[in-house]
Amino acid sequence: MIFKTDYKLEKFILNTRWEDLPDCVKERVRGCFLDLLGALLIGSHSEQFEAGLKLAESLYGKGEIPVIGSDKTFSFMGASCAMGHSSNAYDIDDGHNIIRAHPGTSFIGGILAAAYEKNISRNEFFTALTVAYETCIRSGEAIMDYYKYAHSSGTFGAVGVAAGVGRIYGFTPEEMNNVLSVAEFNAPLVPGIRSVEYPSMNKDGVPFGVMIGTLAVMASMNGFLGNKNLLEAEEYKHYLDDLGENWEIMNLYFKPYTCCRWGHPAIDACIGLLNEHGITYEDIERVKIKTFYKATQLSKIVPKTADEAQYNIAYPVAAALIYKDFGYAQVCKENLGEKRVVEMMSRLSFETDTELDAQFPAKRICRAEILTKDGRTLISPECEPRGEACENIRFSWLTDKFRRIASPVCTDEGIETAIELISAEEDMPLRQMVDRINSAKFRK
Repeated sequence: MIFKTDYKLEKFILNTRWEDLPDCVKERVRGCFLDLLGALLIGSHSEQFEAGLKLAESLYGKGEIPVIGSDKTFSFMGASCAMGHSSNAYDIDDGHNIIRAHPGTSFIGGILAAAYEKNISRNEFFTALTVAYETCIRSGEAIMDYYKYAHSSGTFGAVGVAAGVGRIYGFTPEEMNNVLSVAEFNAPLVPGIRSVEYPSMNKDGVPFGVMIGTLAVMASMNGFLGNKNLLEAEEYKHYLDDLGENWEIMNLYFKPYTCCRWGHPAIDACIGLLNEHGITYEDIERVKIKTFYKATQLSKIVPKTADEAQYNIAYPVAAALIYKDFGYAQVCKENLGEKRVVEMMSRLSFETDTELDAQFPAKRICRAEILTKDGRTLISPECEPRGEACENIRFSWLTDKFRRIASPVCTDEGIETAIELISAEEDMPLRQMVDRINSAKFRK
């Protein structure tokens, strides 16, 4: 490989200014943070988060940086670790179709911790998030091509953390180049597809991507030297050609349900048939889901853990047929094994449709067929997941989602406080925003 360093990416990361961002990007990054805040909040009610808190306490010790959804405070590394464990705990965070991963969740823990530590402004924090998205996604495209198999979020997140935190820490272009190289070279090469078949907290590797990214920052600050990252290679420099012109943050999708994106079209197809024909789960004899091959490979076991419930297709569809939703209330451990849902799972079947499969991964399409107990066959139109980039998701869509997703764990007062602080035109210190959010009666 031929490498040439011109610091184009590094200068973009360090020199991008909030006031120069397009209005659509400003609105989008506000929405991204609100969406990630929802993920952090419900994630703070997970066993994965409890593991992250214990790890942070034992490995990194105490400090002054708070963690969303907790009254504990840690050092930069500890707070990053803890929030890295909560941000993807319920799989409700943003995604990007081309890299088949979740960018925001993979770096929010590290960047939020650094922003609080340095007490930068809220808008400077939003700018750091923006350049992290742009770097993470482009690096992800290069990594996916170089290694020739699908990685997952933690892999790319290490680079996103390095970019955002390096900016907040005031690195030079040379220092930024070094930390990007260290983070990308040492990033966990997460084989996410294995977690689809065998669900566990391993999932998308987010906690480890966050920890590698923060470790790369600290190692670089202490003299550790890397050398070259893939975006400097001639084969991959074209991913930087449109920096500052084409904003990858605008190409994100957003998830309405707390489960793998591949199951979302089946959920919507089924709910749509219930609403269209005025039936309930009690009217259903059988359900056949026709979809792309990868979706049919999702787990269909009766889940015993929250992760088994998320990386599943039978459980979310069955629960949605009962509740017409799939959120925290359906995926939290204490509600797993609900008899009506388990019984409905036995009425489901899943088939690969070759025409739909041919359109994956650019499109993830499903059709549902419901056979009712009175002998009718109800067939849905082709459904794609809601929240796709082509829908031009606005802040209002994300506030509606935030209210719905966060309501089981947050008070109305806390929800509206968060929305108000994030959407306010007037800038404020980042600490002021985080402290108000964390003290706004978020735990019921």
